[in-house]
Amino acid sequence: MMVHVNVDVDRCVGAGQCVLTASDVFDQDDDGLVTVLAQPSNPATVETVREAAVVCPSMAITVVEN
Repeated sequence: MMVHVNVDVDRCVGAGQCVLTASDVFDQDDDGLVTVLAQPSNPATVETVREAAVVCPSMAITVVEN
């Protein structure tokens, strides 16, 4: 299953939970805001990205099913 990860940097508070959960997909810019490094391409990564969206305190991450 393919998914697309969207982030809302206006909602991001820089907590870094996404990076701790899925460092192969997320990083933080110089201001500490979330950036997407790569879209998930395998089922294990998709599950990790879903978990990152759940633990995001500002709900800045959305996972869209394709």
